Amino acid sequence: MRKVLCVEPVIFIYTFASSLTSPLAQQFIYRRLWEEEYNSTFTSDGNINHCEQNKSNPTYIKQKEVQEKASLFNMQLDLSGAIPSLIVAFVIVANGDRQGRKRSLVLPSVGALITNIFLTMMSYFSLSLSILYGVAFITGLFGSMATFLGGGFAFIADLCHDEKQKTTRIAVVDLIFGFVSGLAGLSSGYFIKGVGFTWTFVTASLLHAINIIYIIFCLEDTVGVSEFQQQDPVSCKEVLKETFSGVYMLFKTAPFKKRILIIVLLFTFMTYLFAMFGGSSLFTLYELDEPLCWNEVYIGYGAAAFTSISLTSFLGVYLFSKCLKDIYIVFIGIFSYIGGMVMAAFAKTTLLMFLVRVPSLLCFMPIPVLRSMLSKVVLASEQGAVFACIACLEVVTGLCLIPLSVLCWLLCTSWNGEDLALLVHEEVSSIESTDS
Repeated sequence: MRKVLCVEPVIFIYTFASSLTSPLAQQFIYRRLWEEEYNSTFTSDGNINHCEQNKSNPTYIKQKEVQEKASLFNMQLDLSGAIPSLIVAFVIVANGDRQGRKRSLVLPSVGALITNIFLTMMSYFSLSLSILYGVAFITGLFGSMATFLGGGFAFIADLCHDEKQKTTRIAVVDLIFGFVSGLAGLSSGYFIKGVGFTWTFVTASLLHAINIIYIIFCLEDTVGVSEFQQQDPVSCKEVLKETFSGVYMLFKTAPFKKRILIIVLLFTFMTYLFAMFGGSSLFTLYELDEPLCWNEVYIGYGAAAFTSISLTSFLGVYLFSKCLKDIYIVFIGIFSYIGGMVMAAFAKTTLLMFLVRVPSLLCFMPIPVLRSMLSKVVLASEQGAVFACIACLEVVTGLCLIPLSVLCWLLCTSWNGEDLALLVHEEVSSIESTDS
């Protein structure tokens, strides 16, 4: 069979399946905790106004208790899988420079498949939720979204020989990631209503299985593996040396100015990623509280509007890259984000809150451009090493967002609002699992 060098379908399927599973798993945990705690079937109403809750209502009190348990349970799951996935992302993506990129695509897909199989079994057979702790740790050993995207971006960088082409193709991947994750998140509610949890998890499992087959049998690797590299290592010491030598040599052999430039770009990437996704996670909190008092319907509309920013940011990168240097594109994106956040701080009406997305139309541009700038700084044989650093920073950013979710939850418990704590934590958790 003739193999191809098209990795975009792999990213599309993996992102859709993972983004479909993440909100469903959180809702599944919430409903199971409700049923276990009160021995009754969970019921919900999507038209509830969160600012008009009767706090003396027994149902309201029950919801608050379940929200607390669900939030803590989800945060524990995040920590269980984040630590091993951090190590795996560093090792697998960096070794892609010598052992090929496909490994960093296959392993996270296998881990996601395992997760969905266990979720299917738990939904169908009503197994204990404590199983998810072991599942989260085991799947973390296969890597996470950061590992997958690190390998995917390194794969794209290998195919690009022109700097402007590299910026555009990396922006295309970020467009796929942003648009597809938003589409999957919006459609998750319809999947629950249409086929239920079990068959939705089965659907995600089939998508990951198709992806694994495509990667193994249809996708050609961009890095050739020599016969010498295929031989077994002599000792464990040499294995460790080979594993970490790529990133180590990236900083050791580079000239001083190049080393400083890489560090500055990595720091800029991490801080902007934290500021943007940390700020967006607070949008739900702000929208649900007074004076906006949005319900789930408006929250969904707001999420759809935010997802459309991926398209406008891609168009911005495509057009600006023809006439501006990368650094100026980054500044434009940063100022776009600042403008949106300043406007959001003074938004007191629903219309004005929707219009907040207008100055933020280009706020995603710095992410793909900074990836491209880092890729351009290093050699072709160091692409895996630099994208391994980016993948690790994405995981670390996700870990830093966990205390932020705790802080938001503490604020929520002192404010009015039925589902503030749960929805804010779900927003942060989705960022950790889909980090970019």
